[in-house]
Parts: sequence; C-alpha cells; structure tokens
Amino acid sequence: MVAPTLPRCVGVDVAKRHWDVAVCGERRVRRFVADERGLAELTAWLAELAPPLVCLEATGGCETTLVEALQARGQRLKVVNPRQVRDFARAMGELAKTDQIDAQMIARFGAVKNPEPDEPTGENQRKLRAWRVRRQQAIDALTQEKNRLGVTRDADARRSLERAIDFYRQEIDQIDRRIAELTAADATLRRRIELLATVPGVGATTAAGLLAELPELGTLNRGQAAKLAGLAPINRDSGTLRGKRMIGGGRAGVRRALYMATLVATRFNAVIRRHYQQLLEKGKPKMVALTACMRKLLIILNAIVKNDLAWKT
Repeated sequence: MVAPTLPRCVGVDVAKRHWDVAVCGERRVRRFVADERGLAELTAWLAELAPPLVCLEATGGCETTLVEALQARGQRLKVVNPRQVRDFARAMGELAKTDQIDAQMIARFGAVKNPEPDEPTGENQRKLRAWRVRRQQAIDALTQEKNRLGVTRDADARRSLERAIDFYRQEIDQIDRRIAELTAADATLRRRIELLATVPGVGATTAAGLLAELPELGTLNRGQAAKLAGLAPINRDSGTLRGKRMIGGGRAGVRRALYMATLVATRFNAVIRRHYQQLLEKGKPKMVALTACMRKLLIILNAIVKNDLAWKT
C-alpha cells in the first residue's frame, strides 16, 4: 500500500533574531533574518510557494510580527502550542531538538494534524490583546511587590516597595482607561462587550479580556469553545480502567478570565448557581463543579455573541 502524500505545509521555528522555515517533505531548512528585509524575503518566497498552511509555535510574542504580516497577505496560518509539537516529535521518534529540526517537526505536525487556521484579527483586536497582556503583566508585578512588602522589615526597603505598588496600581488604572477608550471607539467590540456584560458575573473588564483572548467567540460550537479554552474533559480510559476526566491545553488567558467571573456567577447568576449546586449535590468536588460552571458560562457567552442577544433568565 502506498503511503499518502502529505500536503506541503510550512513550519516556522521562531527565534528573536531569525526564522527557520521548513516545508513538509523537504530536507532543506531555510533561515531568514527576523527584520524588515528578512520578512520581505520570507513573504515573497511564501507567496511563490503558496502553501496550504503555515504553522508556527507561540513564543511569548516573538511571533506577532510574522503572524500579522502573513495574515495581512491572506495566508492561512496556525499558531500552535509548543508542547503539542514537542509531544508530536517524540511520538515520531525525534528526540533531538535544534531550530532546524523544530521547523521540520512543525511543518510535519501541520501536514499530519491539519489544524483549523486562526481567524485573522483586526487592528483594534490586536491592540486590545496587547493591552490585556500588558495589564496582566502589571497585575503580576503588583502581586509580587505586595508579597515582598509582606516579608520586608527594613523601613527604607518598605518605602521603595510601597512606591512600586502605587506605580503599578496607577499603571493598571491607566491601562483600564486605554482599554475602555479602545473598545468604545470600535462599534463591534463595544456591542459585544455590552452584550457579554448583561450576564450576571461578567463585567466589562472580563468581557474585554475574553474578546482579546478568544476573538473566535460567537463563531464556535459548544465543543470548539470548550476545547479552545482548555475546558473540554479529557478521557483517561484504558481497557477496564476508568480514569478521572481532566482538562488541559487551550488558552490560559481565557480560563483566567472565566475563573473569576464564574466565582461571582455561582453567587449571583441563577443559572450558574443552580448548576453549581446540582453538581455539589451529586458529590462532585468543588473544583470540578466550578470547572463545569466555567464551561457552561463560556457556552452561554458564545451563544450570546453568536445570536447578538442580551442575557435573559
């Protein structure tokens, strides 16, 4: 039996100073400098090649310039989880790890798994996500400084920490104002935030965070929404053994936004509160029940955006 030919997907290993690019089925790996000239050369080469899909790993922001440039040119593109690619490489028997090998594995991963391409994001959507990332960074820094203040006894050091705490609080307030201005100026974002904020437990800040982290909201079915957020239960069964269902993967930022909203919703949202209590009465642990409520809340929010209808009890 002849093995099927894999599509010529392109894999890109993203580094700070260069991009290593491989085509599935080819041994050669090309390297492009990560600057304007290198970007022009890479996009011109891809335009000539016309691959069905370009895959690259999420690298904490280093991939942003390349993603935006390729999406602006209409290239089908998928940003994949590095852990998934690494697990795929191990399954293929590739234990070594270099930039060139990574590019080849990303290309083969894209060809074999054929993931759905990411939806292109508009300028305001990209700005919203950038501000949300910056907001989380400021919150993390504020938390660290507060923790340090709790264990510091020297008066001068405490004053320094208190100044830092004041700075980050002001920074968060300023970021929130910038996010509010950005969403107010965009009719689509403004409408979606207004709709999401009608759900008890979801405020404007949470709504903006969800739209930043999950721009596909409103275009998904129930299973897709849960999977993208990493809230879909994963089976762990083998033979006669039945393991616990667990969640994993997905977008951590979505889960973070949903977690706090769901905590509030279990108290003030009649639908979520009832679902939470029913799960507890069935003997489910609190965290399991809360995770199920996060999934239910996300499905509700997805339906609200999809149908363009405010919350009704």
